[in-house]
Amino acid sequence: MSTYQSRRQTLRTIRSIAAWIVAFAMFFPILWMLLTSFKSELDAFSMPPRFAFEPTLENYRTIFARANYMHYAWNSVAAAGGATVLGMLVAVPAAYAFAFHPTARTRSTLLWMLSTKMLPGVGVLVPIYLLARDANLLDSTTALVLVFALINLPIMVWMIYTYFRDVPMEIMEAAKVDGAGTWETMLHVLLPVSRGGLASTALLCLILSWNESFWSLNLTTSRAAPLSALVASFSSPEGLFWAKLSAVSTLACAPILVLGWFSQKQLVRGLTFGAVK
Repeated sequence: MSTYQSRRQTLRTIRSIAAWIVAFAMFFPILWMLLTSFKSELDAFSMPPRFAFEPTLENYRTIFARANYMHYAWNSVAAAGGATVLGMLVAVPAAYAFAFHPTARTRSTLLWMLSTKMLPGVGVLVPIYLLARDANLLDSTTALVLVFALINLPIMVWMIYTYFRDVPMEIMEAAKVDGAGTWETMLHVLLPVSRGGLASTALLCLILSWNESFWSLNLTTSRAAPLSALVASFSSPEGLFWAKLSAVSTLACAPILVLGWFSQKQLVRGLTFGAVK
């Protein structure tokens, strides 16, 4: 083996080791949360931390005895799924207009939309709370769907706009030459070739909506409370019960982690390669 090939092999090995270290560092909090969920409260508080312990399901029994997990899980599915569908219905036509019918203000409008993500949620909490109250939407899934869709809309429009810009104009022009109108071109040409980007955008919106806790805690109480509210309910004035908190956090994260695991290839492909390459 030549010196050049030996160096390349060494660099490849170093990169592989570094990647595994970074991956383990990112996964370790999830692993620790899972392990803690099977500990007793005494083991969870022990210092130094115990890696060898007798596992128990008492924390999960307490959670299911104290709260209706499926009620909170269904609220999360309804809120996150509804926000994703509503966001896509608005983001796709908006991105189409920005990408294929730009004006002199298209760039500044896109930047303005993105700048709204820099505004802290607490800055608009009072007006949104009052609007939801006056519309009789407090503690309702509808309020969460609307708010989640709106806060994720700038990112969704930007992502889909980027994917649409990668679509060759020759494809769009060929469809128009064949007599296809705007809706036919979008439905039968643009959306199929952009499905990877659309899927990754929808998945990202779903994940962000599922993990949203600020608006969930401020706009709901019990009827429409999602899993993030269930997790917060295990923080009591008596203190934090780390084992039970880890168990309920595991139950809250499990559905979206499973979804992300099975759709990781589609998500990574859409985020890294765009619509068509």
